[in-house]
Amino acid sequence: MATTRVLLVDDSPIALRILMKILAREKDIEVVGSASDGRQALKMIASLNPAVVCTDFHMPGMDGLALVQNIMEFHPRPILVVSVSVQPGSTNVFKLLDAGALDIVTKPRLEQESIYGGIASELANKIRILAGVHVFRKKNTSATQLLSQIDSNTKQYRVLVIGASTGGPQALQTILSQLPASFPLPIICIQHISDGFLHNLVSWLGENCALKCQVAQAGMPPLPGNIYFPQEKMQLEFDTQGRFLIAHNTTNKGHCPSVSTTMKAAAEQFGENMISVLLTGMGDDGADGMQAVSQAGGMTIAQNEASCVVFGMPKQAIELGAAKRVLALDDIAHHLVGLCQRVAK
Repeated sequence: MATTRVLLVDDSPIALRILMKILAREKDIEVVGSASDGRQALKMIASLNPAVVCTDFHMPGMDGLALVQNIMEFHPRPILVVSVSVQPGSTNVFKLLDAGALDIVTKPRLEQESIYGGIASELANKIRILAGVHVFRKKNTSATQLLSQIDSNTKQYRVLVIGASTGGPQALQTILSQLPASFPLPIICIQHISDGFLHNLVSWLGENCALKCQVAQAGMPPLPGNIYFPQEKMQLEFDTQGRFLIAHNTTNKGHCPSVSTTMKAAAEQFGENMISVLLTGMGDDGADGMQAVSQAGGMTIAQNEASCVVFGMPKQAIELGAAKRVLALDDIAHHLVGLCQRVAK
């Protein structure tokens, strides 16, 4: 059986011992080394060649953020952040994701093996997922360049719905930061994210784009130039007048909020006058939602495999025949601006 080689980076000797003991129980995961700070980790990566690096955030010398930046520049590979500094209420997680880390595990504050046991399964599963990820560098295209390149289109779109999961925060930031302040559609984003991180995600994205980011409220009409996210553990749908409708305590294949739930509701309300985009993520949430949009006559765009962190959700939509266009992440914003050039006011 092939094993996944992992390097652990943490300035706490106790935390390192506990993490190594947890991962030693997994037959398909091998801890090939441990480092107490970023500089030591960088020296070890070249010789050990780990498939995945798991790092803490706060460390003496070179901290986790600087380590992630250096790894992605000189030794690109999947990075999982395992830290108490990515608890709900902290924006550190989005700084790390923006730098190139792919996912996070919230480490317990107390260094006791019994408490760490709660993250054992999550830690191992995320390492397995990231081990197969092909990392890539992002390109930056300004909104001014996009506006000079847009294509003519006469379709009168009224709303844009974007769905994402693993790797989604980075993908959303790439797309939303490239859209101009004059973008004429309301944008509704459904992102699978751990409880407690929604408001920090909304804040982080808002700081990195020209559009206003907010959490949708019941009865609120989606307005052009605004980005909306569903409330935590709530489904986001629409009433007969196109205003936001909040559904409580309902799941769709275990997801709440669910990309498919919102896309299907949008397809029923807006029909051919909507655009749906399905980004990187594990599983199939959003695939049948995108199919509903396609069948209603709307435009459907799936992220291509090469630019996905996890080619799960887009792949399922493509295999259903629901994606009318398959684009690289860096091309999606340009395409959206082109589609909306002549949206009627």
